[in-house]
Amino acid sequence: MTAFIAKLVVKPEMREQFEKAQNELRELTYLKEPETPVYELLKSRDNPEVYFCVATFNDEAAFNYHMSTDFHDRLVPEIVECLADEMTLDFFDYIGPAKMPRGED
Repeated sequence: MTAFIAKLVVKPEMREQFEKAQNELRELTYLKEPETPVYELLKSRDNPEVYFCVATFNDEAAFNYHMSTDFHDRLVPEIVECLADEMTLDFFDYIGPAKMPRGED
């Protein structure tokens, strides 16, 4: 499995639009990408303009598929338009066997 964590700093006046687009991306990811077990958006408690997107993929092919979906291509430009700074994107590998979310194993 592979994962990414993206840090996104949003323009204050664009937070609602950003969250709406990210929530749609999350819902479509869960609906159409069974090889993406986690896709979540987190908002900082200390700074309401700072968000982290956490996603896990069963393999590199699942990540590549995610990046090529029509809904990703449609929503990401809107998300990027909301950003105050360039997004940082870091990739990670699992250590040991990956566990399914509780209630699914």
